[in-house]
Amino acid sequence: MNSRHPDATVHILSSTVAELHVGSEVAEVVAPDSLALRDRVVEEIRQLAASAGEPAHATLVEGSSRWPLVVHPDGTFDEALEEAAVDTTAVPAVAPAPVAAVPVTAPTPVAAVPTLAPVVEDAARPTVQDLLDSRGGVGARPRATTGWQGAVRRATGGLISPAPGRVERSRLDREKRVQRRLDAPRTIVVLNPKGGAHKTTSTLLLAATFGTLRGGATLAWDNNETRGTLGWRAQHAPHHRTAVDLLEDLDEASNFRGSSLAALDHYVRTQVDARFDVLASDEDAAASSTIDAAAFDRLHALLRRYYRLMIVDTGNNMRASNWVAAVAAADQLVIVSTVREDTAASAAWLLDGLREKGFGRKIDEAVTVLTAPSSRPDRKLESRLSQHFERVTSAVVNAPFDPSLVDGGPIDFDALSPETRDAWLTVAATVTDRL
Repeated sequence: MNSRHPDATVHILSSTVAELHVGSEVAEVVAPDSLALRDRVVEEIRQLAASAGEPAHATLVEGSSRWPLVVHPDGTFDEALEEAAVDTTAVPAVAPAPVAAVPVTAPTPVAAVPTLAPVVEDAARPTVQDLLDSRGGVGARPRATTGWQGAVRRATGGLISPAPGRVERSRLDREKRVQRRLDAPRTIVVLNPKGGAHKTTSTLLLAATFGTLRGGATLAWDNNETRGTLGWRAQHAPHHRTAVDLLEDLDEASNFRGSSLAALDHYVRTQVDARFDVLASDEDAAASSTIDAAAFDRLHALLRRYYRLMIVDTGNNMRASNWVAAVAAADQLVIVSTVREDTAASAAWLLDGLREKGFGRKIDEAVTVLTAPSSRPDRKLESRLSQHFERVTSAVVNAPFDPSLVDGGPIDFDALSPETRDAWLTVAATVTDRL
């Protein structure tokens, strides 16, 4: 049975800030500009729709203006102007004109509209997008928050407000690229057939970056055919269910017919602060079950109903059927390697093999991430590896060594260095450009 949420109300407070009211809960929605704010508001309401398994209804409010908005679980939405209620005490005592002859051209009370307002075609009526776009015009300028520019703005209480510096402008641009609206669910697959290549860490850091900036609906999925370590590196959850448990319940007739996103809470591990979920692979040392291609396809078909982005961690066996199925389902490949000869050679061998299997086009669009294995990596080797992968994939991004990632335990995203966060923001923006 669907878990219907109460209708939402969104109060537009500025071109970058809104408040989402659902029942007694209030959440702040913040974005760098009006277009990003629109997308984040729609995404928040889409999550309500996915949870309920049916379209979610919302009302956008700014001052006395109100716009109804209906968002479907797949992210499509409908919008229209809501005509203000007629205030009969303020209307002159004349015969009322037919409703069709006196349309309201803006969300203004009828008392303020002349009785003989001209007829305006429906196509000319402004929409919620027009409202939000109108705040992000040429005159809108981002406020500096870092560097000396941010210090000056804070010290003067905003009386002197320099534009953001080059570094902050770069960050804002990459954040905007990551927040770009997607027209359908997307699957990102992280690859390297060698163990210790930074696949699991890369999967979690990508998911955290997307989840934090896009507002959820992001899944990190361990697609090892037997046991992987993604669940161990994630923050702890109140259960230990895995993809195998989800698959077994899928096998029971119509268990997930008409179900909501809430049903998946029994199987995924929510990373609250980073706003993404984790689906772990089998963790039972005594188990004999495996995930094959058919199982991957069934899980993928279910999960794409609820998640806008899926980042898939893969095993080390590129001949496993579920490994091949993940590559086939991928909208974007991410090739990862530490700056080491053996790990990079494994990645290069993988790319050669995938081209032979007919995945050449996906390799051409792939993004390569080279991570430093220590605080003093071999810069000459790093340069040579970058040059090679720049020639066989579409982009190469270098990520620094971070001591908070070394112990192999659950990743503390708050402990990541600013350099690490910035590098993975670049990775996420580079990947999003290709989705």
